[in-house]
Amino acid sequence: MPNRLAGETSPYLLQHAGNPVDWYPWGEEALARAKAEDKPILLSIGYSACHWCHVMAHESFEDEGVAALMNDLFVNIKVDREERPDLDQIYQTAHAMLTQRSGGWPLTMFLTPDQAPFFGGTYFPKASRYGLAGFADLLPRIAAAYRQQGPAIAEQNARLKAALALTNPDAQDARAALPVDAPKLAFAALMRSFDRVYGGFGGAPKFPHPFELEFCLRRYASRGDKSALEIATVTLARMAEGGIHDQLGGGFCRYSVDAEWTIPHFEKMLYDNAALLAVYADAWRATGEAAFARAARGIVAWTLRDMRAPEGAFYSSLDADSEHEEGKFYVWTPDAVPNFEHATWHLRVGVPLADVARELGIALEAAETRLELARAKLFAAREQRVHPGRDDKVLTSWNALMIGALARAARVFDEAEWLAAAQRAADFLRGSLWRDARLLATYKDGRSHLNAYLDDHAYLLAALLELLQTSFRTQDLSWAIEIADALLERFEDAASGGLFFTSHDHEALIHRPKPAHDNATPAGNGIAAQALLTLGHWLGEARYLDAAERTLRAFAGELGERPSGVASLLIALEEWTSPPTKVRTLDLSRAGALTGALARPHQDGEAAATAWVCTGTSCLPPIHALEALERGLAGEA
Repeated sequence: MPNRLAGETSPYLLQHAGNPVDWYPWGEEALARAKAEDKPILLSIGYSACHWCHVMAHESFEDEGVAALMNDLFVNIKVDREERPDLDQIYQTAHAMLTQRSGGWPLTMFLTPDQAPFFGGTYFPKASRYGLAGFADLLPRIAAAYRQQGPAIAEQNARLKAALALTNPDAQDARAALPVDAPKLAFAALMRSFDRVYGGFGGAPKFPHPFELEFCLRRYASRGDKSALEIATVTLARMAEGGIHDQLGGGFCRYSVDAEWTIPHFEKMLYDNAALLAVYADAWRATGEAAFARAARGIVAWTLRDMRAPEGAFYSSLDADSEHEEGKFYVWTPDAVPNFEHATWHLRVGVPLADVARELGIALEAAETRLELARAKLFAAREQRVHPGRDDKVLTSWNALMIGALARAARVFDEAEWLAAAQRAADFLRGSLWRDARLLATYKDGRSHLNAYLDDHAYLLAALLELLQTSFRTQDLSWAIEIADALLERFEDAASGGLFFTSHDHEALIHRPKPAHDNATPAGNGIAAQALLTLGHWLGEARYLDAAERTLRAFAGELGERPSGVASLLIALEEWTSPPTKVRTLDLSRAGALTGALARPHQDGEAAATAWVCTGTSCLPPIHALEALERGLAGEA
């Protein structure tokens, strides 16, 4: 019989609906039962594309004996980290504090009935191996510890909650100067960790770090710093050549298990590809390198082919596994030296195509034609295989990242189809996940629910601004203002500045984070500060600009003392320090009612486009001719 997960929207939770474990989704029913029966909670957090989540499910959660222990000793709660990032943030941090080790998924935490964690880990095998205790042996010991060590657990919980509170920044002096040298210090740290041979930062496992690459490209654009361009272009080139890049179908996997980008962890996430699309488009704009354009176009092809729902929104991820084997969909068995397990071969660029053309004695154009024909044949053959599972829920935050990236790439490559796809996805979010002036976090099969988070609001605001810069629609501007107002009303810390991850009316949890660091997705505070600055300058609206400044001041200590890992906030700080020159161009005969500074007067009867050149909150008079616009951009009177 299905358990209580059968009515959920998360494909990950639905994967466990047939387990013999008496799973609950996170909610009042499970929490009330734990309190009423004074039972500890077994909290398991994962996501549908997670390989080791599948392994633990097959080994333990589908096992009748293990399930019987779980049901007897615990109240068991299963959480999709993608639908409940609030819970994942809290308990990943708690895991790091309790174990002094990095976390990951599956995350396995044991909580008191009041939600405080007292023991945890990640993957546990059913029987002891890999130096890990067997899950079946561990469960009775943890339950006994809960019963027998109450005072010690209570004391540990008090220390843990105090430590969690310290992860939020202290209130800052509003009169103190912001650390304007933080970008310089952060860039120096990136230079020290940069791998000049293979690109990226540090060693294996190696992640793309797209926000740091965006920071470097911006530094090159604003300062002409060639070393910043080198970091970005070497990394992006090596990634595009590597196995982390799907050489046949486009798109990128989540990370590489080696330092050379050869063998990936094969899951593909919407958010990774959104961030990389934006940075590859920017890199092509900066350099004109054909490989960057090809990588960007491949990401779009994969997104529109494999990840777009019929309604126009985008699905969340593809599994690493197919037929219960990681990477099986992607690897090959040619007569060559294998570079993956089980004598199989994973595709990557081994030799520059120009060198191959020279060796064959053919023109480069002919070699490119042959390679594309070979790619097409291999792709067609691969399409006949069993495809990896797809998580087909629609997340507001991840969709917003892809909408913004598509809009930017459409602008860079002049691709009207990409813009149309981005606008259609935005229209879906507005129609299905914006209810009574409140944003919701997730959608599947006609059902939208869950209170939206900071990231949903910040990413969506940024996406709408990208859309507006690509093609103006009045409804996008109106919605951007509504989202910005909701962001400040529902998330801002009025006392200390900055934005909480959960809204003021969110359910009470053991901690309320105010995140500053970019992880796999950018920090909501950093993206919010960037977007509020842009919207504030566009509209001449001081309250958005002031809120962005308060956010930067809230994290002044982090920026000044530990600037690495906060690229999104660093970009906002640079834009606050030196507001960029912006050009607004509108065909006022078609734009309809405008707001704020966009409603500036224009010449009576003028039907042509009108432009404003603005730096910070100061704008030149309306410009109605191309020659005058060129003079304005050149700084001429």
